[in-house]
Amino acid sequence: MTQLYQFDAHTLQGNTFNFKELTGKVVLIVNTASECGLTPQYEGLQKLHQQYADQGLVIMGFPCNQFGKQEPGDAKQIQTGCLINYGVDFQMMEKIEVNGENAHPLYQYLKSALPGLFGNKIKWNFTKFLFDRQGNPVKRYAPITKPEQISKDIEKLLS
Repeated sequence: MTQLYQFDAHTLQGNTFNFKELTGKVVLIVNTASECGLTPQYEGLQKLHQQYADQGLVIMGFPCNQFGKQEPGDAKQIQTGCLINYGVDFQMMEKIEVNGENAHPLYQYLKSALPGLFGNKIKWNFTKFLFDRQGNPVKRYAPITKPEQISKDIEKLLS
């Protein structure tokens, strides 16, 4: 079984999400923050979700407060902000750490499967990881990469 499918995490509502549910889906995982200069990327992520969800794309947002303390809110504040400000209805997960000794096991895996320019670290909010339908890691995108710039890669994996 692909390593991606061995994880689970909690949704923003506190429910356990088993990654086996992602089998056969193209998956985009993003660490998010609601008070970051890159926060408007939520809008682009939502557009990708609306455009490709019916074809098999799953977007998962993981709020993180490790970069400039730009995600200070609790689950309810994060959910309300995402919905009101950006109309987000893709899967938002509970707030986690992505770097350091308390990094979520999923992010430990993501950083080793697709290292970035700075090795096994997440540089900033809105780092993105794309997986194919078999759960294989395909590509890591820098925080400044806008969601619409990923659409061609997503289309290739969906076809």
